[in-house]
Amino acid sequence: MRHGRIEVGGRPVGVILENTELVTNGGARYPVAGAKFLPPVIPGNFYAAGLNFRAHIEWTNKHHGTSYKVPAQADIGYRSNNALAGSGADIVIPKDSTGPLEFEGELVAVIGRKTRNVPESKALDYIAGYTLGNDVSERAWQRSDRTLWRAKNSDTFKPMGPLIATSLDPMSQKIEVRINGRTVSSYSTSGMIFSVAHYISRMSAYLTLYPDDVIWFGCDGATVPALQPGDLVEVINEAIGTLANRVVRET
Repeated sequence: MRHGRIEVGGRPVGVILENTELVTNGGARYPVAGAKFLPPVIPGNFYAAGLNFRAHIEWTNKHHGTSYKVPAQADIGYRSNNALAGSGADIVIPKDSTGPLEFEGELVAVIGRKTRNVPESKALDYIAGYTLGNDVSERAWQRSDRTLWRAKNSDTFKPMGPLIATSLDPMSQKIEVRINGRTVSSYSTSGMIFSVAHYISRMSAYLTLYPDDVIWFGCDGATVPALQPGDLVEVINEAIGTLANRVVRET
């Protein structure tokens, strides 16, 4: 099953995908084409695994001159809800950004029930489903600022969607990124340093996860070319769908 949220008459409406239509609880039907997708959930807590693939760490160090090491343990970071955008929304480059602005296509887990002190063997039972995220990053700000507050969290920098898919194996998913129809990234989630279940189990030992909390699990490999105004960037997974967003510059 795939479900999410669209905007109808200026209000969010929950929908389920049936063939080429989006169906509400009341039975109203809307074509997928032309639907205004919203982020499929608004999380109470927005977590991000960050450096969770070896090839991405190696590429980042070479490309950006950083010195990140492969993490010894599964640590988690945070993102801000103001940055969320639905599929079809614009990614807006702030007017004073010098870039480069880079994509990071990621698998996202959506928590389904209250989670605390869960063993790794049971951790996936607490997930409601999975969606896609594009962890857009302004690299000049990422290097210059003391924190990631605007490099990662500027408005529209976290497109998520289009829908939540249930009953997936999170460790065997192919994630592909296309810019203007050309594939620029393709990887398997099997390459994660720390698995989805491991992250949830470790996190739940220290903090409570709640329904609709989301965890983004990082990307693999290179994240170039940099995004330019006018680009259409798509994050694709066969089971979840296509998260598609146009890049524009703030005016």
